[in-house]
Amino acid sequence: MIPMTPNMQPTTCRKAAKLSLALLLTLSPLAAFGQEEDEKLFELDAFVVEGSIRESLIEGVEIKRNNFQMVDAIIAEDIGKFPDNNVVEALQRVTGVQVTDRAGGEVSTVSIRGMNDIATTVNGRNIFTASGRSVALADIPASLLNRVDVFKTRSAEHLEQGIAGVIDVKTQRPFYFDGRKSVISARFINQEQEGSYDPNVSFMTTNTWETDAGKFGALINLSYAETNYRDQSVTAGAMVPFTTNNPPPGWGPYERIFLTDGRVTENPIWQAGLDAGLPSEAGSTLTFNGEEYEYVLSRDAVFASDFTGHRERPAANISLQFAPDESSEYTFEAFYNGYRNEGFNSLHFSFVDWWGNLGEHSAELYPGTNIVKSRENVKDVYGFQSGDLTVSKTDSYLFALGGKWSISDNLKLTADLSYQDSTFESDFLAMRTERVHSQIDVDFSSESGYPSWNFGEADDLTNPANWTIAQLYDNSYRNEGDAIEFLFDGDYNADWGIIDALRFGLRYDDRGAVEANRFLDRNNGLPGEIGYVPFLGQRLSDHPELAYQNSGFFDGNTDVPSSWLVGNGHYIFNNHDEILDLYGLPGTDTHQLTTNFKIDEVTTSAYVVADFRTDVGERRLDGQFGFRFVNVDTDMEFFDLQNSVWTDDSTSTDDILPSFTVRYDWTPHFRTRFSYGETLRRPGFVDLNPIIRYVEDVTNIGYGTASGGNPNLRATTSKNYDLAFEYYFEDAGAVYATVFKRKIDGLVVSFRNRVTYEGYDYILSQPDNASNGELDGVEFGWVYFPEELPGILDGFGVQASYTMLDSIQDIPVTDDTGEVVGTDTSPFFGVSDSSYSVVLAYEKEKWNSRLSYVWREDWLNNNEAAQFANPIGVYRAPQQSLDFQLTYNVSDNFKLTFDATNLTDEIYQSYYEHPETNGFGNWLISRTFALGARYSF
Repeated sequence: MIPMTPNMQPTTCRKAAKLSLALLLTLSPLAAFGQEEDEKLFELDAFVVEGSIRESLIEGVEIKRNNFQMVDAIIAEDIGKFPDNNVVEALQRVTGVQVTDRAGGEVSTVSIRGMNDIATTVNGRNIFTASGRSVALADIPASLLNRVDVFKTRSAEHLEQGIAGVIDVKTQRPFYFDGRKSVISARFINQEQEGSYDPNVSFMTTNTWETDAGKFGALINLSYAETNYRDQSVTAGAMVPFTTNNPPPGWGPYERIFLTDGRVTENPIWQAGLDAGLPSEAGSTLTFNGEEYEYVLSRDAVFASDFTGHRERPAANISLQFAPDESSEYTFEAFYNGYRNEGFNSLHFSFVDWWGNLGEHSAELYPGTNIVKSRENVKDVYGFQSGDLTVSKTDSYLFALGGKWSISDNLKLTADLSYQDSTFESDFLAMRTERVHSQIDVDFSSESGYPSWNFGEADDLTNPANWTIAQLYDNSYRNEGDAIEFLFDGDYNADWGIIDALRFGLRYDDRGAVEANRFLDRNNGLPGEIGYVPFLGQRLSDHPELAYQNSGFFDGNTDVPSSWLVGNGHYIFNNHDEILDLYGLPGTDTHQLTTNFKIDEVTTSAYVVADFRTDVGERRLDGQFGFRFVNVDTDMEFFDLQNSVWTDDSTSTDDILPSFTVRYDWTPHFRTRFSYGETLRRPGFVDLNPIIRYVEDVTNIGYGTASGGNPNLRATTSKNYDLAFEYYFEDAGAVYATVFKRKIDGLVVSFRNRVTYEGYDYILSQPDNASNGELDGVEFGWVYFPEELPGILDGFGVQASYTMLDSIQDIPVTDDTGEVVGTDTSPFFGVSDSSYSVVLAYEKEKWNSRLSYVWREDWLNNNEAAQFANPIGVYRAPQQSLDFQLTYNVSDNFKLTFDATNLTDEIYQSYYEHPETNGFGNWLISRTFALGARYSF
């Protein structure tokens, strides 16, 4: 243990020394060993397509065909024009890729073959956001991109992180162009539910010059995107047991049954967190003081969220290239991407369990079950509204200097040095208002297919006199990450029998991560210290400036309140000190963030890969095999807030990861490919934090939650097998099928048990490498875009894919004290059994168009909060999206575009275990329409 000291010094000086040394190595005069000037040194590793869907798709097929690994590529259809609004949406049409978590007018989560543990690189360099392991891909504007490669298998020369795969984003470089080129584009996007028209603009200019000193190129690419959005959802709460009209002695009819209760001699009465939940057959019973009594299952609450926001994404990329001769090339790049978001959640929440006055209550059950479908005239239920504002920003910078040299006809070397720094900051302010409603009528699955509810006539949700200003929540967060990465690679053209080439390399990565936060119940000298939340207790009508009213909620899709009042988060944020003074709290000048962990992780790796080639009869068999050695040294410092001390820990691990790929060409067009490789997933930095945080019971269920990390977590490892069959048409596309298996060891799962802290009960969750699993699947892909089809068919093309997945993992089952009492099985989170996409493209001389449809089957998305979950698993219902794009070529240099997403106006849904009786969330997804223009010169 070391005492806390203010402003503990970072490792900047040490990293600066390492940066200087690596810079000298990168710029070392290897070019002195150059080859003859008339020999070509490097092959072009990117494509510049101008205005053709067909060329873009066919170039992607060629990348797949020429790579030893199983890779799919998305090529920009024109300079500054990627196929979709952002990188994530473009990826959903790649075979085996699924996207989810659509919010704020875009999707944000990418899965490769059902898993979202993906390593992200930009131009081959590992990249991240703040203290995370990977970058937020949605933050990278599509207008900056040349292409995106999705690696589903890995050679030993690739980054070892990411069980699911690697996504490598390639930006534009000046040597990709022949001379001067400039492109300016602008699009205005309308989010239908929000109503505004938002700009998305970009500008790129580049040029190359032949000088006496050699060839020089410069490129600058700027982008700015603005989005106003509105997300709306209605949700039925968790399903928990209630008594019936014939309750146990001392209990009331339809009273909620908590886990523990002083009226019984044996607790807990029932077990929360069960995978399948409590029995739902009619007549099911629980034990009360030795006697069996029937129970019903009903929802504890209903709630609605009207989430509006404003987001900005500025980005810039600068690339300078210099080739003094044909045998050497140097590239300097600076990359910036920013994120600004102000999101306001107008939350309406009401319990549906009685509070001592049942009234003339009635309940309807689903036939043959003990599950409540609707309840009428539930009296005196507690409800609250909450105005939650989150203001966030991210600034990420990457600077890199790389070189390529031809030492001889057989030996080529590359080196790359990069430094990146990324910071995420966020402030969260929330004001609750509360009241006890006179009654509520609710149907958890109404005729609309969604929950519906209403209150008595006296319960006007828009009357400020009906609401008491209650709790104030005021939190801040700051996450930082930086890294120095040095790469050195060699490529030797060997002639050693069947060994065709030898590649080798080193990677050094010194990564730092720091997280800090501030909560209103800390460090301000407030009553109760940790766990204290201030309560005002005044009427909202006494402070009209604090009231915010929404309107037109959920677009009339179900019978729920269309308008209500909440605390105005924007006013609270802009008048922060005034609000603190209203609550009798110290001002913002006392606010200081407390650093809760600092981590420095040094990764050193080396690899060697051999390419082999031989003839089997008249056909070629080739492939590669190799090994990657990885050493990771991690130094961790964590701050224990309760004892005001720092605690430190260190770990060191080594891994040897083999890889093997073989290809056999049965005919000039038909190929079989097999791959084996081992990959790993490092635990997230936050999961290593051993400090336990306790959160009080904020919804009056009787239990709080507690969470902490585990500094002893090890890397999750995976053995990966792939077998592919590929047929390539002559300049028209390809059709392929791949069978694959992932055997995964040491999956991190959450252990839960009940603990008592300072006299209160909490459900504590901590991660551990306690699970193993397997993921099997098969994927099919088809790209077909032939030339010179007859008549009206000429210009038609199709891109289609289908993926089937099957996953299973073993989950330790713990009892109420945290002891492991058995093992359960579960599918992986985020894995749909099947998904597919179809893209119909049609292009002519003056225009091209694309109609895209994506569908995925339902999947287990997450586990509900363990202290009341019944059942615990939350599933997402099947999701689909229909999108359309059109480009009209006014001239060779001037083009107009129209884009539309979510044409079918989807409402996405989730459920517990059984969608017919256990519906959960319902999200209204906004359609978008965009008009744009692009001019090149």
